[in-house]
Amino acid sequence: MRIMIRRGYLLALAIFAVSWVQADEIVLKKEHPTNYVITEGDTLWDIASRFLRDPWRWPDIWHVNPQIKNPHLIYPGDEVVLTFKDGKPQLILKRANASQDNLRSVKLSPSIRRHKLRKAIPTIPLDAIQQFLSRPNVMTKDTLENSPYIVAIQGDHLVSGAGNVVYARGIVPGSNTRYSIVRSGEEYTEVIDGDEVSLGLEALYVGEALVNNFGDPTTMTITHSARESLKGDRLVPATSQKLEYNFTPHAPKTQILGKIISVIDGVSRIGQYQIVVINRGSEHGVEKGHVLAVYEKGDLVEDKFGKSGGDVLLPDEQSGYLLLFRTFDKVSYALVMKATRAMQITDIVATP
Repeated sequence: MRIMIRRGYLLALAIFAVSWVQADEIVLKKEHPTNYVITEGDTLWDIASRFLRDPWRWPDIWHVNPQIKNPHLIYPGDEVVLTFKDGKPQLILKRANASQDNLRSVKLSPSIRRHKLRKAIPTIPLDAIQQFLSRPNVMTKDTLENSPYIVAIQGDHLVSGAGNVVYARGIVPGSNTRYSIVRSGEEYTEVIDGDEVSLGLEALYVGEALVNNFGDPTTMTITHSARESLKGDRLVPATSQKLEYNFTPHAPKTQILGKIISVIDGVSRIGQYQIVVINRGSEHGVEKGHVLAVYEKGDLVEDKFGKSGGDVLLPDEQSGYLLLFRTFDKVSYALVMKATRAMQITDIVATP
């Protein structure tokens, strides 16, 4: 996707750089509760939204009972209480049964069984981002084009799925035996100073394959399919990594200024809990858990009433917040946590 950088973008950079430094003050919502009992389906962001104007600030005022073994695990039935110390707000956790930990033993004659007590609530809705946490969603164009690929399908079929045998080239004998199958998708680009710069290539997840016999070609069996596999699909070594399911929201320590350059599923108007791609990645100093504010660009309108006339650029208006949950070199995936108005591609994102 081609994104042009306009003069207003550079003007916004100057404005945000000046206005970024603010008093380190936690602002409560006007009609906040004094306590809240957590229920199934809650997230930490939801709970913080009940108390704070800026829910991403909850880690700054989070205080817990030191007798609780793991204060980072919060369960349905626990109670969050708003208190004040030296005039400053604090959120305190009261565990429904502080003597119980994540597991409990229940004696049932003649044996002892162990049962899970409760499932801790997540920071953000995991269903929305689950499939994007472990798969190689963004790669460089060179890396993807130089990856091993499916050259043929057993039986000379045009497409294949789980259980089918395929033949691949480019796999080094004795190397990885498990691979993810991916396909080239949208290329993320932006034009800077007249030059089009590639930010990465979307690697569409197709499925998983397991090596049967190394060789040229290597024989493989497709073990899982998210969509039909085609000749030419690329193969990326599958890695076993511990997935991060909890994200501590926090603002970047430096001023970040970027744009929304794409939205997953291709909708034109973006709302809460949709996933977007921004043109800032680890090379720009962003990381998982960073919260960025979203601003709708002001329209350029014609002044038909004043003596001076001419065009007037309306100010940018804040439209919500994003939380970054996966970063790559030049781009990042973010979940829309709050949307006070519809967002769209090319909206500005910045340090809140």
